[in-house]
Amino acid sequence: MAEITYADAGVDIEEGAAAVDAIKDAVHSTYRPEVVGDIGGFGGLFSAAAFKGMEEPLMVSGTDGVGTKLKVAQLIGKHDTVGIDLVAMCVNDILACGAEPLFFLDYIAIGKLKKEHVAKVVGGIAEGCRQAGCALIGGEMAEHPGVMDPDDYDLSGFTVGVVDRPKMIGPDGVVEGDVLVGLRSSGFHSNGYSLVRKVLVEGKTAEELAAPVAELNGETLGDALIAPTRIYVKPVLNCLRNLPGDVHALAHITGGGITENLNRALPGTMDALVNKGAWEVPAIIKMGIEAAGLTEEQALKTFNMGIGMVLIVDAARVDAVMDELAKSGEEPVVIGKIVEGTGVVRYAE
Repeated sequence: MAEITYADAGVDIEEGAAAVDAIKDAVHSTYRPEVVGDIGGFGGLFSAAAFKGMEEPLMVSGTDGVGTKLKVAQLIGKHDTVGIDLVAMCVNDILACGAEPLFFLDYIAIGKLKKEHVAKVVGGIAEGCRQAGCALIGGEMAEHPGVMDPDDYDLSGFTVGVVDRPKMIGPDGVVEGDVLVGLRSSGFHSNGYSLVRKVLVEGKTAEELAAPVAELNGETLGDALIAPTRIYVKPVLNCLRNLPGDVHALAHITGGGITENLNRALPGTMDALVNKGAWEVPAIIKMGIEAAGLTEEQALKTFNMGIGMVLIVDAARVDAVMDELAKSGEEPVVIGKIVEGTGVVRYAE
């Protein structure tokens, strides 16, 4: 009987080893002083020195993926930014309780492993980690012949952070009169893409996606759709540290839009009253809404509408918080306030 090797079955171990070598510099660029050892071991090591000076350190974890936005990346052949999306979806989530992301791990499932392709994806993950200030300390690249098409891939990520329990923020700190401060998104971020692809991408060629679009001020549809999710970690943590007590809660606006995410930062006795006219909805999101024929109500619980993170702020400290955010390059906007209610999001013109 002739020998049948792993390579014959479609798994290239040598290419996998070459891929690990190709990503080492990107991985090393994310390291913090607490990282122990290097990639290639059976587990990633991270020192608890990051907890020094805390009264009661709480470890906070989060996991997520990029979803069907990856199909847009595959169609236009751009793979160096989806890694930023992967990190953003995880670290922005744990930021919502005031946690600092410490380290990150990734899982890449791919039909046919090519080191150049993986290097681009991991390069994006490393860039996201640098933006968030967390270390990429491990991951997995899994080749799936017979399960996935050769050019197909999927991403999952996992992050761990820490918050000192006395400084943790959340719904319990929200009171009537607090002000809603929004931080702008770059577009759809990484949510709603099953709908977005259906109404804006299906039936279009890569060439059509690469053509400038007047409604997007000359930007291509492909570039607008692949714009990476914004990472809010550094500006928000700077604000929390420099203005302790001024921010009462945070909401990361992802799938479900403002309606289904801002309510997660509310106590059961308060509503968020959002002023829909307080900010400009990005052109690419307007295109998606129009193409899908969505009502305003549906749009508000589908897309982020141009607001990627909401801070619930002490009414007497709004100016200070907005000034602090501006120092980090943000363009914060007041989008509403907290009123008595039942823990839901309401809208005003």
